[in-house]
Amino acid sequence: MERKQVGIVIFDDVEILDFCGPYEVFSAVRLDEPQRRETLSPFNVQLVAEHLNPITTTGGMVVQPHCSFANCPDLDILLVPGGWGTRIQINNNVLLEWLKSRSKSAEVVASVCTGSMVLGFAGLLDGRRATTHWRSLAWMAESLTAVKVQSDKHFVVDGHVFTSAGISAGIDMSLKVVERYYSRSIAEATARHMEYPYPASDARRIVL
Repeated sequence: MERKQVGIVIFDDVEILDFCGPYEVFSAVRLDEPQRRETLSPFNVQLVAEHLNPITTTGGMVVQPHCSFANCPDLDILLVPGGWGTRIQINNNVLLEWLKSRSKSAEVVASVCTGSMVLGFAGLLDGRRATTHWRSLAWMAESLTAVKVQSDKHFVVDGHVFTSAGISAGIDMSLKVVERYYSRSIAEATARHMEYPYPASDARRIVL
């Protein structure tokens, strides 16, 4: 089986569930559910950072990246999580240029929460529909005028670009990526294994 390569970008003050939620989804997928213990996920997930130094997340968890920008393998799926650290990363030209370069060959480009702001500042959401955490919708609308902000959506799919609302919404979005690659039945089986409700709708769950 040729596994799809997933790169999840991490940085200091990244929100924990923003990257751990998608990591769990992609690593939990099985194409043969009865052989779950004997088989691998069709997705190979790696945490990518600018450097190989340990990352301190929001909440104080310390995480070791698998690879750096310099030695990251080719990626099929490129995902940027959010968190307070995005306020610094939107001005990190090294990251923005790396995202621009890697997005050209990625089959799917995705973000969770304010990770969409990073994609936006890299110019990767221009002319597209997108969303973010409900607290940051006004920031997105004011800062990224070329983006069609979707305030009523839990996750948004525009071509090969997936964006989601805050934190737990990244799980729902990742399940939709799994559905795109391997069918709804596989995605639903993954959600069931996680004891997580498969998203029946893309409507935002928080009342604004």
